[in-house]
Amino acid sequence: MSPEFIQGIVVFVLSAFIGFEVISKVPPTLHTPLMSGANAISGITIVGAIIAAAFAEGPLAIILGLLAMVFAMINVAGGFLVTDRMLEMFKKKPGAKK
Repeated sequence: MSPEFIQGIVVFVLSAFIGFEVISKVPPTLHTPLMSGANAISGITIVGAIIAAAFAEGPLAIILGLLAMVFAMINVAGGFLVTDRMLEMFKKKPGAKK
């Protein structure tokens, strides 16, 4: 295996561990509002995945770039759905008393 591949695996494992630790420390009351802010980060991830897939050399790199793009798009769509559902809770119901 090439040193670049091993370095990529190490970065991936460390980022997954750090991400898990950071997310697990967020209180449940803050998780949903923070999710809408994370959609912007996932949007940047989509752009990075598109660039990675476009300049990939080899089928494995292309497949990994496409998978990153698909997973980031799923994250963005899910984040918007959860945020929309959260905002629905704050709308006044028709016929409700003031």
